[in-house]
Amino acid sequence: MLQICAGTGLQRLIGSSESGWQTGDSSGDSKLFRRICRRRPELTVPAGKQEYNLAILVSAPPARGQLHQDTRRATDPQRLKEKDTNMNGTVRIAALTVALAGMVLSMGGCKRLQARDQLNKGVDAFKSGKYEEAIGHFQQSMRLDPSLPMAKTYLATAMSQNIVPGMDTPENLKTAQDAVDLFKEVLATDPTDVNSLKQVAGIYFQIKKLEDAKEWQKKVLAVDPKDAEAAYTVGVIDWTLVHQNKLKILGAAGVEDDGKGNAKAPKKVMQPLIQQNGPLVEEGLQYLNQAMANRANYDDAMQYLNLIYRNKADIDFGNAAAVKADLDQAQVWTDKAMGTRKDNEAKKDKTPGGITMDASGQLK
Repeated sequence: MLQICAGTGLQRLIGSSESGWQTGDSSGDSKLFRRICRRRPELTVPAGKQEYNLAILVSAPPARGQLHQDTRRATDPQRLKEKDTNMNGTVRIAALTVALAGMVLSMGGCKRLQARDQLNKGVDAFKSGKYEEAIGHFQQSMRLDPSLPMAKTYLATAMSQNIVPGMDTPENLKTAQDAVDLFKEVLATDPTDVNSLKQVAGIYFQIKKLEDAKEWQKKVLAVDPKDAEAAYTVGVIDWTLVHQNKLKILGAAGVEDDGKGNAKAPKKVMQPLIQQNGPLVEEGLQYLNQAMANRANYDDAMQYLNLIYRNKADIDFGNAAAVKADLDQAQVWTDKAMGTRKDNEAKKDKTPGGITMDASGQLK
């Protein structure tokens, strides 16, 4: 067995005729080796033992032929080829991953560009009044890029142009509902989208779902209390419902509306009219005055204040003084409406180009 004293270059064969201590220069010095190894016994290990001390492995000179064997292993062509193959495979996989990711991003970018192109074509068709063509472009835009913000809104707006106001055929109602559903999808993402809220309200108004229309205009006002058009529309709906009730009740009794409170109508006829129309007249006045507070030159709101005050005269049936005050207010608002409309026409600016919104939130 070979004993080595690491860091000294001394070694000794045990159990051999050559059991003396040897140095790197082949001179024996058994005493020197023993003195060193007594002081540092951890440096002495049996040759061939598998548990190595790092200091010994580093310090001991290589056995005969070991350096040559390690050199052959390091330069073995087969080993180098395998190592190179493994490294190249890893690099190729990484490169392929990057390339695929780039292709995906590139394809996504192309689809987004195509979606915007379809959106622009749809806008052009809409402005030309070609609503079916616009619908096709907007639908294609949505298919290419479902995340494109305005595609769904524009599609719903184009579809709403095909709604025939006042027509309750199944086809017309389905078109209206499809447009409403799309706007509701937009609102699911952004509940404060005033344009979509107004569009839904406008569609319900067109198909004569007046209570629904009023509810959605109030949703607009919940988001923006200063929206004069929304307040005005609630007042208009209230007047419309009041007018319908009056025609129905007076018509059934054979009484013609005189527009001045119907003081000559039988009380039994006017009483149900007062009960049905009282809350509506009160609400109509509230919202029309709110519209005026937010837009002082709102001549349409002034005209409807005239109409609602004439219906208030019906509610004040039996109170001559109140009826007279109502009719006086109606005349005041009529005069204001006429004067303000003339001023507004004189100051009216031209509408800017591109797609714009009218008072009801419709694209034009």
